[in-house]
Parts: sequence; C-alpha cells; structure tokens
Amino acid sequence: MPTYTSSQRAAIAQFTSFTQTKESIAAKFLKSHDWNVERALDSIASAPNSKELKNIVSRSGHAFLPTFFTIHATVIFSRAFHLYYHITMPPKRRASRQGLPSNSGVPMATKKRAKASGHKSHRFYQSGTSSTPVSAVQQNLGKLFDQYRDNAAASPDKIGIDGAQVYLTEIGVELDEVAHLAICDLLQCPSIGEFERAAFVSGWRNLPGDKSYDTISRQSNYVSVLRQKLSTDTRYFKQVYRNAFKLAKPEGQRSVPMETAVDFWQMFFQAEKGGVQWNTTSTKWLDLWIEYYENNNKRPVNKDLWNMVGELVLKIKEPGGENLTWWTEDGAWPMAVDDFVNFVKEKRKTQEDTMDVS
Repeated sequence: MPTYTSSQRAAIAQFTSFTQTKESIAAKFLKSHDWNVERALDSIASAPNSKELKNIVSRSGHAFLPTFFTIHATVIFSRAFHLYYHITMPPKRRASRQGLPSNSGVPMATKKRAKASGHKSHRFYQSGTSSTPVSAVQQNLGKLFDQYRDNAAASPDKIGIDGAQVYLTEIGVELDEVAHLAICDLLQCPSIGEFERAAFVSGWRNLPGDKSYDTISRQSNYVSVLRQKLSTDTRYFKQVYRNAFKLAKPEGQRSVPMETAVDFWQMFFQAEKGGVQWNTTSTKWLDLWIEYYENNNKRPVNKDLWNMVGELVLKIKEPGGENLTWWTEDGAWPMAVDDFVNFVKEKRKTQEDTMDVS
C-alpha cells in the first residue's frame, strides 16, 4: 500500500467525499494535479469530455455520477451544471436545447420532448392521482412543471438538474446568486438542482396577494421582489441563509465541508451576489473570516456555527457593531466566533502598533 503524507491523505479524503470514487482512483487523479483538490475538481468541470474523467467514470461505475453531480453542484454551481449537461445529454439533444424559446416562453426542445414522450400534462395536483379537481392556477402550475421534467416516465413529479438549469435561466436567476437559494427556499427544494411537484405548486400558489404566479413571465417578475426583499428584510435574509444549510451539506452528513461553506459565505455576504455586504471600508470582515477559518479552524461547519455566522454578520452590520464592544467572553457565541473576534482584535492591535512606530 502506498505511503501518503498527512496532507495527501486529507486531499484523498476530500476528493472521495465529493466524488465517491475509490481512494486508489482519487490518489491517482490528485497526483496528476499536484495533490490540489480544487484544481482536480475544476479540471473535471472545465473538461467534461476528458480522458481522465471517462476513466474515473468507467472505473467507478454509473453510481458515481449522481452523487458527484449533486455535491459538485453545491460547491461550484454553474460549472457543475455545465458538467452534468455535457456528460449526460447526447450531442443531438444538447444542440436542440440551445434553440431559442418560443413565444410561450417554453424551450422548443422541452415541447418536443413532452410531445415525443406521449405524456399529457397533469390535470390534478399529484401526477393525476387525485380525484379532486383543482383550480386553474394549480393546473397551470402543474403544466408548467411538466415542461421541465427530465424524465416524465420515470420521475413524473421531479425536475432534475438538467431541467432545473433551463427553468432557472428562463426566470432570470443566476446559479451563483442568493436569489437562486431564495427560490430553493420558496419551493422547498430537497437539494440544489432539484424541484418536486407538490412544493413547486404550493410554493408559487400560496404567495401573499391577489396575483397568480403560474407563468414564466410572472415568476420572473417575482424574482425581482425576492432580490429586493433579500436586501431590505433582515429576517427574510436570515431565513434563506439558514435554509441553505441543508442544501450545502452532503446527503447523509451533519456538517458542511469547509470549502463548500466558504463558497456559500462568499455568495451570501457580498452585495454583488445579491447578499449582505460584510466587507466595509474600515474592515474586510469577510476576507478576515475566511482567512481565519481556512488557516485556524479548518473544520466542517455544523448547523449551530452556520446559523451563528449569519448572526455575527448581522450583528457587525448594526450601528457601532464594527467596534466589537458588544462581544463578551461569557457570551453565547460558538468558540469559533470567539476565536475570530480575538483574531480580529490582534490584527487591529498589530496594525495600530505598526502605525505608532512609523
């Protein structure tokens, strides 16, 4: 058995947790990328048809694919969708999907797929199994849902990664913006890149007000409402952030891998991504938090710490919050937050001493 250094063993563990490959395959792949996990994963995403990836797939079996795509979509959203799109979809079907939408806002290939499948749109709430008639809005939402299903025969009540990418694009949502996670919260997505019929219909149907959101154009307009709400409603922002924990953590795990957590923090706590701007002119809080966590903590993020990082950001955003006078040693903050506050104070003290000397 080969002998690996501690850092190499850690890289193998990370790579296998993301891809579900065997350790021997992970080691060989990492070795070809200088034992850099991020570079190895990026190379998969940027070259989906590469010989390396095909070797991994052939050695690991098809069971490797769904797990890899689900987790990788959590880590680097757009590249994961790109990877899944190119590997799973035949070239002819890919080409047809790149056509312009028709006047109804439904992709031409989606219409062709629905027609070819022989499946009619559902007239009732759950796959046509209910005997109770539903409202026109529910029917419209059901038909809309049908247009984006990846496999109507095998999964009539599910939109998978392929259909989700098309749907999100058509309602004007970028994969790496907070509004994407607001949609996941609204429609109670079980994972990123997956929608279920019941939650999709109820989420859009039960919005407050007199308007109905049973068309792509109306849903697209509502995305603007969500973006505005994220920037002005602290309680709502907190709700979306906390809900994202279940989307960020791998299935069956209780914590979010550090690298994944960093990706989500960089999205949630930057205004350019539709989140809260944590960095200020006086202190680069987000940069400092990531520097501290990657160098000093290096641990997966459990639910309590995930939630409290959100609280920390909002606390610092309060008037006078940047001076940290609200923090006390006997407070109820997690140890990681306590250590971070001390880390910032030491940084500030060092900067002050340097200024005094100069």
